[in-house]
Amino acid sequence: MKIKITFLGTSQAVPTATRNHTAIHISYANENILVDCGEGTQRQFRKAKINPCKLTRILITHWHGDHVLGLPGLLQTLALNNYNKTLHIYGPLGTKDSLDKIMDTFVFVSRDQLKLSIHEVPDGLVFETPDFFVEARKMHHGIACLAYRFVEKDRVKLDKKKFTRYGLSESPILKVLKEKGKIKWKGKTIRLEQVSKIVKGRKIALILDTKLNKNCYEIAKNADLLICEATYSQEDAEKAKEYKHLTAKEAAEIAKKAKAKKLILTHISQRYEKKEEILLKEAKKIFRNTSIAKDLEKIEV
Repeated sequence: MKIKITFLGTSQAVPTATRNHTAIHISYANENILVDCGEGTQRQFRKAKINPCKLTRILITHWHGDHVLGLPGLLQTLALNNYNKTLHIYGPLGTKDSLDKIMDTFVFVSRDQLKLSIHEVPDGLVFETPDFFVEARKMHHGIACLAYRFVEKDRVKLDKKKFTRYGLSESPILKVLKEKGKIKWKGKTIRLEQVSKIVKGRKIALILDTKLNKNCYEIAKNADLLICEATYSQEDAEKAKEYKHLTAKEAAEIAKKAKAKKLILTHISQRYEKKEEILLKEAKKIFRNTSIAKDLEKIEV
C-alpha cells in the first residue's frame, strides 16, 4: 500500500499568494489523517480534489492560530455534509479545552451534529491500528507542542520464488499459510518463514514548529521521509531562536544525524517568497536529498 501525502498548506504564520497556512493530509489504507488545519484548509481540500468527509483523524501539533484557525470552518463543512463517522482529534495537553471553546463559540456546529472524540497526548503512543501506529514527542515552542511520527508495521510478504520451490501455487492455501503460520503439504510441514520475507515498515516524521531539541532527532530517527519546518535561513538564526523555530540548516542537521532518507522543508516564511533557493541551498550543503514543499504537491512513500 502506498502512503499518499498532500501538502495542503506550506506557509508560516502569514500566508502568501502561493502558500496557504499549514496543513498536511496523509492517506493510507482506510485512514485519512490531517496534520494541522490552518486557515483556508477546507478550500485546499477542494483544490486537491480530496473529500474532507473521508477524514478519520486530525493531529494538532499546537494551538497557534496558523495551525488551527481552519478547524471551525472544516467542522462546519463536515456537519453540513452529514459526516457520520466519529472524528478522532489528537493534540497536546489543553486540546479538549480549546475544542470546547470552538464548539461553544461557533454555534453552527451542535454537539449532536458531529461526533468528536478528543484525545490529549502528553507524549508517546498516540494511536495504533493493525497496519501502523502514530507516536508523538514534545517539542519546544513556548506552548504545548508535539511532533508526530507515522510508523508502518513490518509485514510478512510471500516470496513467489520460495513458495514455488515447494510446489505451492498462488491459491487459497497460501492464505491459510499466512493466517496459521504453517500448513501440511504433500506430507511435509511448511512454515511461513520458509516461503516469505519481512518487509520493513516505512516511517514518516513531521516536525512543524519548534526550536532545536533532542526529541527532534528521536522523532526523525531512520525516517524514510522527514517533513520539517524551515522557517528561517541561518542568516536569521537569532530570530529563529527568539521565536523558537528551526532554520533550514538545523532541519538538514536533524535529517543527517537521524539518518533520514529524504527531507522536505515546509512552514516557509513569507520573507522567502521569491528566494526559496536560499533555504534549499543551505539545507543541501548538509543533507543532499532535500526539497521544498509546494502547496497542493502530492507525493507517495
